[in-house]
Order: sequence, then C-alpha cells, then structure tokens
Amino acid sequence: MITEQSLVNRITDAFPFLRSADPAFVRYFFRRAQRVTLSPGQQICSQGAECGSLALLLDGRARVYKLGENGREITLYRLGVGESCILTASCILSQVPFPAYAVSETAVEAIVVPVADVKRWMGESEAWREYIFGLISGRFADVISMVEEVAFRRVDRRIAALLVKRSIESGDEIAVTHQEIASDLGSSREVVSRILKDFETSGHIKVSRGHVRLLDIPWLEQKSREG
Repeated sequence: MITEQSLVNRITDAFPFLRSADPAFVRYFFRRAQRVTLSPGQQICSQGAECGSLALLLDGRARVYKLGENGREITLYRLGVGESCILTASCILSQVPFPAYAVSETAVEAIVVPVADVKRWMGESEAWREYIFGLISGRFADVISMVEEVAFRRVDRRIAALLVKRSIESGDEIAVTHQEIASDLGSSREVVSRILKDFETSGHIKVSRGHVRLLDIPWLEQKSREG
C-alpha cells in the first residue's frame, strides 16, 4: 500500500493516466501497489520465468534483451520513467513464461502491481487499458524498427547512429564500452572494435577505455543516414 502523499504525487506525475482514471480505481491502485528499489546491474527477470507482478518505473533505467546460444546479446528496448515492460504485460495476460532477460542499468525505483490486478483492471478500467495498449503499440514499433536495423542496415551505419543518439543524452564524451555497443546492436565486440578503430583512424572519434569522444558529429550523422 502506498499512502505517503509525496510519493503519490510523484507516481501521478510519472503516470498521467492516473489523473483521468476513475477515483475508485485510483484509490484501489494505491492500495495494491508496492514500492521497490533495485541496485544497478540487478537481474529483474530471466528467460523462462513466470511473471509474478508488473513493474512501473518511477526512476532509473532498465534494459530488456535476448541472449543467443553463442552468448551474444541484443537489446530489445530500454525502460525509463513512466514506462513498463510490454513483455511482462504480455506474459501476464497470456500466461506464458518471460521470453527474454531484464536487468537494471541504473538504480531503479518502481511500483509493482500483482498479476491478478493487472488482469482485472484490463476489464474494469479504461484508463489502465489505454495505458497498457499504448505501451504495447509504441514498443512494438520500436522492436520492428530494431529488427529492420539488424536485418537490413550495415553495422558501421548502426554504430554511427547509436553514437549520435547517445550524444544527445551525454554530449560528445560518451561513457560506453565496445561490448555494450555490441550488445545493443546484436553484433560482436570484435566487429565493433574494428569499426570504431576505422572511425578513429579517419579522425571522427577518439576511443579510450570505457569512453568514446565524438570529434565530428555531422560526419557521424551523415554516416548513419547512408543507404
């Protein structure tokens, strides 16, 4: 049960659907929800596990990924404030095991809702139903885009696009390892290292341990759009 008013306000700010929901539903939502915290790097869910609750992120960032038989990872999507995992929601509604892995990338604060309530509210609350369906439709488009990237775009262009995207969040000094880039893109560390070295040799980036400095963002933007 969540009763502290400051926490209630934070949750309502992060999840605006609660403002338009029926007051009776909102009261019951806060009675049933529980606050949880996770440390960076903590495993949230493993492939094949049953989903016992649905987490809604209040702070921090989590990553959902697939792991191949060869040990190679590929990021399906990330979760931020105001979001929830569509795979978890799908598993709850269809009663199938979780088909991927989820891990906290940063310290995470979330509220969790029991499975029974997730199911019941789909039929009882229009606001809850629209929130879940909105998450699914938006994230489905992201996953389709990721599949198209893996299938049809060259890795060097995808790396350039990733670096440009990270620069929007972090500036021209990006804290990232070669393995992290490989895991995001579903490639190998060796391929990523070779391409980054090519970018560095041509004077567009500077690579150091755990960091990439972007020296020519316009070139990277152009590279990401090739083809």
